[in-house]
Amino acid sequence: MNVNVKEVMTEFTKASEKLIKGYETLQRIKDIEVATTPKTLVWQRDHVKVYHYNRETPAKCKIPCLVSFAMINRQDVLDIQPDRSLMKKLLDEGLDVYIIDWGYPGKQDRYLTMEDYILGYLDDAVDYVRKANKAPKINMLAICQGGTFSMIYASLKPEKFNTLTTFVAPFDFKGNECMLYRWTKDIDVDTMVDSIGTIPGTMLDQGFGFLKPSMNISKYLGIMDSLEDEEKLLSFLRMEKWKADLPNIAGEMFRKYIKDLFRDNKLIKGEMELGGQKVDLTNMTVPYLNVYATEDNIIPNTSTLPIMDKIGSKDKTAYPFKGGHIGVFVGSKSQKELGPAVAKWITERS
Repeated sequence: MNVNVKEVMTEFTKASEKLIKGYETLQRIKDIEVATTPKTLVWQRDHVKVYHYNRETPAKCKIPCLVSFAMINRQDVLDIQPDRSLMKKLLDEGLDVYIIDWGYPGKQDRYLTMEDYILGYLDDAVDYVRKANKAPKINMLAICQGGTFSMIYASLKPEKFNTLTTFVAPFDFKGNECMLYRWTKDIDVDTMVDSIGTIPGTMLDQGFGFLKPSMNISKYLGIMDSLEDEEKLLSFLRMEKWKADLPNIAGEMFRKYIKDLFRDNKLIKGEMELGGQKVDLTNMTVPYLNVYATEDNIIPNTSTLPIMDKIGSKDKTAYPFKGGHIGVFVGSKSQKELGPAVAKWITERS
């Protein structure tokens, strides 16, 4: 094999120069801030909180919105930075927005169940927003796992929702083509929960990382070309800060989540029970918007779309977002297209 030493040295020199410039750029960065859109803490129970985003003008949509993210990540990604904030866009489009912060479960929370989260924390948060606004119904927006839980809740208490919008949420867990779904079939979840109690977020993150192993390599190679651009580097660091902020998961909730949903697929089969109540999807009769990402490698479309034929809603729309799972929250299309479209859909029904 012939090696051109001159070309190798040239590339090495260029890489070294980029690293030096990157170091200089990092020296100028004092702090990495995420979720900077002003909001006020208005409700708290245990480690779960509800924030109300501040508005400078009255909302166009008179019925308030409550947002729920997945519990395995932080909701900060919805407001990662001002020009890539789905929450700020919804505010700009005239919605009155509250958001749930599921917090950081500790070892003492290992026995919290799915009932505690859906019929306890979520129900109380919904009731707070209803009472604070003297509104019999609210608009619910829920992302990923939060969408699954909100669908279960809406099937039990549809009278509390004016509309339900879910983003990239899993409902059918048969998992024929998604590695994440197949892995759960072999997890000894009982031993995990019985021995660990509260499931470390880092453990779950490692599983997600294996869904697209090349992603970590490509993102670090890509950032090499942006090391001297402070704004691009800040955007990269904000996402890395969010990805590293991994709450633990209450063990008993995780046990039921894996066994009833991933493993036995009870929700879509109509066999799921929560707190002694049957979760009948035909009772979910409120107007429904189902946002799915056409290139989602985490929640496949075959998991998201089957819910459309199971619920009782007559007003239901599937919205295909051209992009990946995370792009729904932080991509430029999310700002230009998705945020305004969702706000318009909700406002027309409020």
